Amino acid sequence: MAKVVITQRLHDKGMELLEQHAQAVVAGTGNPRELDPFLADADGLIIRIGSIDRQGLLAAKNLKVIGRPGVGVDDVDVATCTELGIPVVIVPGANTRSVAEHAMLLMFATAKDLLRSDQETRRGNFGIRSSFKAYELKGRTLGLIGGGAIGSEFGRMAQGIGMNVMVYDPFLKKDDVEARGWRHVANLDDLYREADVISIHVPLTEQTRNMIGDREFGLMKKDAILINCARGGIIDEDALYRALKENRIHGAGTDVLAKEPFDTTSPLMSLDNFVLTPHMAGQTKEAAAGVATGAVEGVLAVIRGEKWPKVCNPEAYNHPRWK
Repeated sequence: MAKVVITQRLHDKGMELLEQHAQAVVAGTGNPRELDPFLADADGLIIRIGSIDRQGLLAAKNLKVIGRPGVGVDDVDVATCTELGIPVVIVPGANTRSVAEHAMLLMFATAKDLLRSDQETRRGNFGIRSSFKAYELKGRTLGLIGGGAIGSEFGRMAQGIGMNVMVYDPFLKKDDVEARGWRHVANLDDLYREADVISIHVPLTEQTRNMIGDREFGLMKKDAILINCARGGIIDEDALYRALKENRIHGAGTDVLAKEPFDTTSPLMSLDNFVLTPHMAGQTKEAAAGVATGAVEGVLAVIRGEKWPKVCNPEAYNHPRWK
């Protein structure tokens, strides 16, 4: 029976499916060096939270496939996987609605000054109701950085409450964006200047790492909101702290930070215009079940020798091991 290592337990539906067809081993860690002993004879690896590097891949002589319950692969050395003929299974679409709804939640929570209002009310400060910091979103503009599945779903939801939508995405055609009744912008700086709410929907790459810093915050409106349900590391967190602390923007809502689990000593944690959730946007019952079973199905298929189509590196199938 094939051995599949999991960094942390999957949703019960995924675990049930995996345990029916393979020996499932929960490592309880995503640290590459702590994973090494588990991977010595493993056929597959499913990473929830954690990473694998070249050293670990080269040492895992029997490894045939890596699975990600989602689409983010920034913590996987995809180049080495491709070199070794190891497909990296992803699960696109399964958490689209959940993440879009979470972005909507963070937008509302930030616009309505929810965190500060909750904290002050619990302290007995009923007068916080008259601070008039909250504002309406109808008629405001949502700027999407990335118009893929999640960004587009969020855009449709925002449009449904009367917001205008603008999109920066070099991979989308202007005509396709405008067909939705949205505005296509070719210059990202224009989006920073004009959007009331800016929401990030791009992967973490060397091109997007720290793409929003002091310069970009300087372009934003004073009452702008920044939302991030994509990946930590896309925003320069020191610059974010300065922008929020100095009230250069209205607030920020994020589900991700560069370091996970989060550093609770970060100065961001002291701010009441900073709304934070623990990378849970895709962790609804529906999405967690969908991404878990999707990752397991793909991993098991590859172990059986099938060329599973939902992988981020289809070039891996060109390796001699697949001939």
